[in-house]
Amino acid sequence: MSMKDEDDKDLADSIEEVLESAARNLERHPTHGHSIARMNDGMGGLAPLQLEERRLIHREESVRRQSDAFREIRTRLLGIAGQQNFVTLVVSVSPRSGASFVARNLAAAFAFDEAKTSLLIDCNLRYPSQHKALAVEPLAGGLIDFLEQPALGIAPVLYRTGIPRVRLIPAGKARENGGEYFSSHRMGTLLDSLSSRYPDRYLFLDGPAIKGSPDARILSDLADFVVVVAGYGRDTPAAISQAVTNFDPEKMAGVVFNHLP
Repeated sequence: MSMKDEDDKDLADSIEEVLESAARNLERHPTHGHSIARMNDGMGGLAPLQLEERRLIHREESVRRQSDAFREIRTRLLGIAGQQNFVTLVVSVSPRSGASFVARNLAAAFAFDEAKTSLLIDCNLRYPSQHKALAVEPLAGGLIDFLEQPALGIAPVLYRTGIPRVRLIPAGKARENGGEYFSSHRMGTLLDSLSSRYPDRYLFLDGPAIKGSPDARILSDLADFVVVVAGYGRDTPAAISQAVTNFDPEKMAGVVFNHLP
C-alpha cells in the first residue's frame, strides 16, 4: 500500500468530524474548558471481579499493591511532563515480557483521575492483544483499517472498554511490518489530532518488542516518552541496556520490571 500525502486532508477532516461531534455533546453537557474527562461512557463500568479477570487494576483493596505501582509510574510521568498531556510508548525488551499488560494498566491508572482520560492504541500489528484482553469485539476494524481508509472516520474504531474514561483503538488488520504505516505522515497526523485538541487526554501506544523489530524505534519518534518493560528473570541486564540505546535519552522515562507476561 502507498501512503500519499494528498490524503492527509481527508485524514484530518475525518478526525475533526468525530472531535466536533464530541464538542457538540459537550455543548449539551458543558464542562470546564475543552475537557472530555467527564464524558459519559454510556455504561456503569466493569465490576472489580471482572476487571481482575482481565488483569486490570481498580480502586478496591484486593489489588491495592498493583494499583499503587501503576500510580507511581503515573506520578513520575506527570512529574516529567508538567502540565502538558503526552503520548507514551510502552514496549518490551523481548516478546512476552508484559508490555501490553503494563500499557493497559497504565492507561487505567491515568483514568483513575476523573479529570483525565486515556486512549490506548494497539500498535503491535504482528501480535495484537489488547482487544482480546479487554473483551472488545473490533467489528469496525482498528488502527490499520483507519489508516488505509481514513474516509471511514475515526469514530467507528474508538471502542469502549468497560473502564470509565478509557477508550481503545485496536490494531485492526494483522500486518507483518508496521514500519510503512508508523512512519507515514498519516499516522503522525492521527496522533497529533487525537492528543492536541483536549488537554486531559493521554495516549498510550502498545508497541511491539524491541528485539527483532524496527517498529518500536519508529514509533518512538511519534511519542513524547518511552517506557521499556523488562521481563523479571527473562531479560538480562545486557539485553535491557542494549534495548534502551534504541531510543532518544530525553524520551526515556524508565524501565519497568514485570513478573508476568
